[in-house]
Amino acid sequence: MTQSNSVQALFQPFTLHNLTLNNRIVMAPMTRQFSPEGVPGSDVAAYYRRRAENNVGLIVTEGTIIDHPDASNQQNVPHIYGEAALKGWEKVVSDVHAAGGKIIPQIWHMGARGQVGDYTEQEVQEIVQQFAKSAASAKEIGFDGIELHGAHEYLIDQFFWNKTNPRTDRYGGDMVQRTRFAVEVIEACREAVGPDFPIVFRFSQWKGSDYSAKLAETPEELERFLQPLSDAGVDVFHCSTRRFWQPEFEGSDLNLAGWTKKLTGKPTITVGSVGLDGEFMSLFKEGKGAEVSGIDDLLHRLEQGEFDFVAIGRALLADPAWASKIQEGRLDELVAFSPAALQTLN
Repeated sequence: MTQSNSVQALFQPFTLHNLTLNNRIVMAPMTRQFSPEGVPGSDVAAYYRRRAENNVGLIVTEGTIIDHPDASNQQNVPHIYGEAALKGWEKVVSDVHAAGGKIIPQIWHMGARGQVGDYTEQEVQEIVQQFAKSAASAKEIGFDGIELHGAHEYLIDQFFWNKTNPRTDRYGGDMVQRTRFAVEVIEACREAVGPDFPIVFRFSQWKGSDYSAKLAETPEELERFLQPLSDAGVDVFHCSTRRFWQPEFEGSDLNLAGWTKKLTGKPTITVGSVGLDGEFMSLFKEGKGAEVSGIDDLLHRLEQGEFDFVAIGRALLADPAWASKIQEGRLDELVAFSPAALQTLN
């Protein structure tokens, strides 16, 4: 494989508050389920350290669960609460930092078992406080920031979407009113971590049950949706798409991250099949892998300032040295993704 564009744009530093990243490569959050009873062990620490050793600028961990009964139905998804889990994450952070990397946890509630309307306002407030408690714990054990998972029809996103939020109280209503829960989570987390601790917010248009769904049909609607989140204290928006190269709206080549940066002025992370020739849902629907592909279009967009960071998922799952190989021009050594990569923490 050849690559015509310079990769220099990928390897420029970026400073956000008190955090300086060596480059623009982000490890995308990917659920692994290798944390028995929610506790990450030495194998998880080694897994993340390998990516830090190979020049990933920022690692976003797999989703980590807050302390709430409905937060997860998967036994081996890691927690971000409780002494044992936090001690495990402290080891992960220490190992990543020793390798010269930076790391933030993705803080997650997987969603209501029924509808978000089934929660009382008191329960909603309790969940908000558990997000904030996990954010404070993340800072205390040495993480470099946090990411809040507001995408893919998980809990925060269930409040966003009119099809999953029938509430008639202050957490329901029109598009802006449906951001209230997320705003309260962001504000509570900001209060818990202080003004200089980076908060990343991940959102998506598509849903786990509807890949064609759109919260916002136009740039104007997207701006209305994003503004309350931005004002609440988001530092970086992580804009989840299945294919980074697809325009978000007709009449413009900008993708979701491009539009989000244009509308909010905040830094953004793009993601979606970077470095591979097939989008990730083909893995879950058909068990398919993906071959290595070039990143010239990605580099051009980054150079033009369409977005600020690039999140790599399956390519980094298959190849811990992906970033180093890209920087050093060892393109022929890049490893294709196969479903077997899911079976071990390589």
